[in-house]
Amino acid sequence: MDTDLCEHTLERLSRLRLPGHLAVIMDGNGRWAERGGRPRHAGHRAGVRTVRMIIEAAARLKLDALTLFAFSSENWRRPKAEVRVLMELFRTTLDRELERLHENRIRLRVIGDRERLEKPLRRRLDYAETLTRDNEGLTLVIATSYGGRWELAQAARRLGEAVQRGELDPSTIDETVFSSALSAPDVPEPDLFIRTGGERRLSNFLLWQSAYTELYFTETLWPDFRLDDLAAALEDYAGRERRFGRTGEQLGRVRHA
Repeated sequence: MDTDLCEHTLERLSRLRLPGHLAVIMDGNGRWAERGGRPRHAGHRAGVRTVRMIIEAAARLKLDALTLFAFSSENWRRPKAEVRVLMELFRTTLDRELERLHENRIRLRVIGDRERLEKPLRRRLDYAETLTRDNEGLTLVIATSYGGRWELAQAARRLGEAVQRGELDPSTIDETVFSSALSAPDVPEPDLFIRTGGERRLSNFLLWQSAYTELYFTETLWPDFRLDDLAAALEDYAGRERRFGRTGEQLGRVRHA
């Protein structure tokens, strides 16, 4: 990796109770560009630097997984020229960074409706996943052409087809079985969700998986998001008490058992 990370900050963060899985909505690229009088695609290109930073930081901090929301199913409604630039930027960034990800033992996963992507890009994604599938470092999940409702509908369809083939008894479908039909069932649910850019909503991102995820929102636009901003989010997370439906007293008894 080639980003400039502060070793002192990373060392300080490594002593915190960190999330195993961090999920991020990278919002604010277009507004960042417009505020500077530049075309929107300039913001998307500027945001690539922040992507490099957060991937390296997550790997250096030994997080289990990092999921980045790169392109939503709703983003297909944007102007065709902007969509074209985004897809080209995704392709060129993947081509440029893949070998470096592999060298750093990062496993790449891609979730979303690939049928809407052009065939050359689908082939590149297949190759990238195959190349890195045995890596044992950070799992990097890229959500592209992705929507949480789409994922839930796909999971329901898979389970329905299994029932129809006689492979699954519908009476056995519970939360665990349903989770197994999602896009990346082997990736743990997010512990912390960060959204940049000032908006305060999930925007159809990891709806099932985020049932107990801690949410963190920042006004900082994605191209301006730096290691100090990530540190603020991680420090905020470390100070929270995650109860999962239990009381603080119950958690205290568990901790001291």
